[in-house]
Amino acid sequence: MDKKNYSREEYNEIVHKRPKKIGRKIFKSTGSRIVVNGEDKLCDSQVLFVSNHQGNFDIFALLGFLKKPFGFISKIEVKKIPIARTWMEKMDCLFLDRKDRRQSLKTFKRGIELLKEGHSLLIFPEGTRARSDELLEFKSGSLSLAKKANVPIQPVMVNGTYNIMEANNNRIRKGKVYLTVCDPIMPEEYENLSLDELADETKKRIQEAMDQTTA
Repeated sequence: MDKKNYSREEYNEIVHKRPKKIGRKIFKSTGSRIVVNGEDKLCDSQVLFVSNHQGNFDIFALLGFLKKPFGFISKIEVKKIPIARTWMEKMDCLFLDRKDRRQSLKTFKRGIELLKEGHSLLIFPEGTRARSDELLEFKSGSLSLAKKANVPIQPVMVNGTYNIMEANNNRIRKGKVYLTVCDPIMPEEYENLSLDELADETKKRIQEAMDQTTA
């Protein structure tokens, strides 16, 4: 499939169809239910999605049930999985090696380029799975992607995925998951905020959405 033959929006829609089906299939195979709220708040333009990270099933819920196509930033170890790597590269996902500063900077630069091109990306600023419904510290550095690309930040709250696996000593059980799209933070809202202040505001919106759910 040659990207040159399609607009960015067309390419994203075509490429995202299969990962979306796979995400839904894997999620539903657990017998779990999902409640999606706030889809009317999705920006029409490309965004930097910022989500909390409870467990391994976050990405299947997000891929399967978040309407807007996106790529995500993943740890470089995932690149060793052949099938995952192939589809992630097609989706313009990025692989981050935290031990290699030069590679990390190169990855961030590419992320800014993708956002400017019209491609949405998703990050987990906690950097690791919380394995509970508690929010961990939001690392602010990754939010610079949005600032430098001048795109909206769209906070997304996921709650209940940890009950599918992490809460059961990694044995899979069905659960109820909430996926809430929060109000976006537009560039004109965050232009005068520091990255730490922006991280706090993003975390606050996700926490408020989580407080309205019961996983």
